[in-house]
Amino acid sequence: MTAEQQRLAVNASKKIPLEQWGPYLSERQWGTVREDYSTNGDAWHYFPYDDAHCRVYKWGEDGIAGISDFFQNLCFAVALWNGKDPLLKERLFGLGNSQGNHGEDVKELYYYLDNIPTHYYMEYLYKYPQQAFPYDKLLKENRLREKGQPEYEILDTGVFDNDEYFDVVVTYAKQNAKDIFIRITITNRNNKPADITVLPTLWFYNRWNYDLEKKPAITVRDRNSVKATHSRLGTYYLYFQPPNDRLFTENETNLEKVSGTPNATPFVKDAFHHAITKKENLEALRQKKSGTKFAPVYKYHVDAGKSQTIYLRLSNKALDNPFANGFEYIFTNRKEEADAFYREVLPVDSSTEMFAIQRQALAGLLWSKQYYHFDVETWLTTGDGITPANPGKQHGRNHDWKHLKNQDIIVMPDKWEYPWYAAWDMAFQCIPMAMIDPCFAKHQLLLVMREWYMKPDGQLPAYEWNFSDVNPPVQAWASLQVYRIEKEQTGKGDIDFLKRIFQKLLINFTWWINRKDPNGNNMFEGGFLGLDNIGVFNRSIELPGQMQLEQADGTSWMGMYALNMLDMALEIAMKDESFEDTATKFFEHFVLIAEALNEQGMWNEEDKFFYDTLSIAGSAPIQLRIHSIVGLTSLFAVSLIEKKKLDKLADFKKRISWFESYRLKRNKFWPNEEKIDGEDILLSLVPRDRLVFLLERLLNETEFLAPGGIRALSKYHETEPYSVTIDGVHYTIRYDPGDSTSNLFGGNSNWRGPIWMPINYLIIQSIRKYGIFYGDTFKVECPVGSGKFMNLEEVADELTLRVISLFERDSESKKPQYGTYNWFYEKPGNENLNLFYEFFHGDNGQGLGASHQTGWTALVAELISELCARTKKYPKQAVPVQYSLDD
Repeated sequence: MTAEQQRLAVNASKKIPLEQWGPYLSERQWGTVREDYSTNGDAWHYFPYDDAHCRVYKWGEDGIAGISDFFQNLCFAVALWNGKDPLLKERLFGLGNSQGNHGEDVKELYYYLDNIPTHYYMEYLYKYPQQAFPYDKLLKENRLREKGQPEYEILDTGVFDNDEYFDVVVTYAKQNAKDIFIRITITNRNNKPADITVLPTLWFYNRWNYDLEKKPAITVRDRNSVKATHSRLGTYYLYFQPPNDRLFTENETNLEKVSGTPNATPFVKDAFHHAITKKENLEALRQKKSGTKFAPVYKYHVDAGKSQTIYLRLSNKALDNPFANGFEYIFTNRKEEADAFYREVLPVDSSTEMFAIQRQALAGLLWSKQYYHFDVETWLTTGDGITPANPGKQHGRNHDWKHLKNQDIIVMPDKWEYPWYAAWDMAFQCIPMAMIDPCFAKHQLLLVMREWYMKPDGQLPAYEWNFSDVNPPVQAWASLQVYRIEKEQTGKGDIDFLKRIFQKLLINFTWWINRKDPNGNNMFEGGFLGLDNIGVFNRSIELPGQMQLEQADGTSWMGMYALNMLDMALEIAMKDESFEDTATKFFEHFVLIAEALNEQGMWNEEDKFFYDTLSIAGSAPIQLRIHSIVGLTSLFAVSLIEKKKLDKLADFKKRISWFESYRLKRNKFWPNEEKIDGEDILLSLVPRDRLVFLLERLLNETEFLAPGGIRALSKYHETEPYSVTIDGVHYTIRYDPGDSTSNLFGGNSNWRGPIWMPINYLIIQSIRKYGIFYGDTFKVECPVGSGKFMNLEEVADELTLRVISLFERDSESKKPQYGTYNWFYEKPGNENLNLFYEFFHGDNGQGLGASHQTGWTALVAELISELCARTKKYPKQAVPVQYSLDD
């Protein structure tokens, strides 16, 4: 057992399996719903980036490469100045939702290089231009661009063209849980010397203005240390090398700038900006001996290609000689421990490139842990010190979520683009998290089910922009995936975890049954279901007249949910037979949902595909004939039931046999059920003959199959857009391989063609299950028209390889994910950097959307491990059957 695994074992015994200190500081707190006290719910404009440096946050803090304790009482991050910017570079810049031609977007270059679950070793790279940061140019150019044009990125501005930038690497190495060494290395990448000012900044989150908390203080201890005292956190000391300056101020709003009210003191939040860039009040900040925000100041003239390094130490111990053993020993030791940990948990037989992709994906996932604080009732009924309480909010956004009181460390989809949790994102994030910290993965899945998250009626919160939006119910599936990964690692499955989450999922499943099947016909709605603009129109809108959209994907997700609950109940029943009856209940749910999907108008026999159906009172239903992943979600509901479970659970076996006999005698629908030699059973939402047709579309490169995986919308609609007129309004959808050309959902997300990692992961896992069952008795042409036939496990492998290829160097040493920016990533020192984008171009694989969304895109790490470890678990049949387009 490695040193890191030993520490994880200790954490697993805690009620909350967390380290007190970690990368819990957000990268964007401005522009969030939490900080929005406007009368019109316009979060982006109420608290824009331009206010972030001078205005105190109410619900959290942000910074670059930062850390905090798990209640974010005390924060540390790095601020920089190149001598030309109007402000210190104290936080990452990006566009608000109305500023970019495709919605919000971070316009910075930064990379999560390394991290381990206990955060005893962490490394972060920020690339800081030596020219003035191009704020205005980024705003202007993006404002001028139309939806059909690509986004204007920072690499387009020219500030990085001649290597005129600094690499700023921030590394953390813990001596113990409350003793952290910090190393900041600044490297001049240019061929000329350049100046830089560095402010390693320590500050307290301002709760005293809102919570009547005793105001904490940072005070001078000696020339090279300060003392930070907090009533809840205790006392910490920041030790640092001799600086050029030491500055104190207060984490208080600059009222004069924000509201025109005179400040009582010059010691406000943005005082460092004015002191460093304009020399304003500099002497006053030097003379101040205490405050709630502090920074030693280092000024360097860095020669071409050379580096400067700053060392600090944040500890709860008073030390007379904090660097007695030198600076580097702790970083060397913790790096070796991190290396040993990843050698233990990642495949030993993967290539160097694959290992690096996995490690960076998992590092990004760990860096994305964030302190998240939001009490909706308090938010609705109070002001923020700038704007008083607004009575209109009582009937506005999230007004019916007053029970929601979140104050936890949560793994985010992205700490800049999405600095808030999303229920279905979190479910996917927990799967790669289980590879390295299964205890925390289980904790996250259980957390969102707790009573301060889940609504009393059983609905899970979607995300803070609208907690009532409905995401796909993937929590049961993710829980089984996490259970499987841990069981494969340890040889023992955590049945207690399954029991705990099963009870909460029962409540959520019931909410779906009662709220999203209004006609009681097992055909489900759900609105956009996390897929944003996948439909020909916004599926969340209220349709005119007596119209109702019955969704093929909503129904399929529920079929999958029922099967997942069945699988979970059967797994638990092997240890606790009291769950046997519940397994039977979910089996019957699955049968009825399968009947609805296959028999009630969602299958189109001409097209051989599943479609959403628009029901109109007094008229025949209209199938919305769009070839999209809406119709492919039917593949996800597949389960293998082992004979040993059937033999042990006699009542369950008896009951399903009776139910089958009862329905077949009455000529009622029965879902796809197949057996191997009368033993193991395959259950699936899609009958075998229909599976063939779906796979023919899926594996066709003129439709869904792309070089980098499966597209969200068929390429068929590039030349054959689909249109429909509803109540006099004409709607059209066409294939968009890249960024959205639609304004739906702010235009910042696109399911009309790109490759999305979570959907690809689900497709791969589902096809692999079919392949395990069928073996060589079921082969398909892959790709269609190639003449090459594969069994379904081989198809799953092929899809996995295509997804992984997005991150690999090709024969020309280019990575598809970097597209037109490969020139930058071919430069020495940049060639091993990886980003984990939100989605990828459907034709060329270029990364798009949120550039650091390692949440669900970190699934690539699990795919690599699975591919390396795959073995056959089911016997092959003797007589193979091949299917092709001619069948």
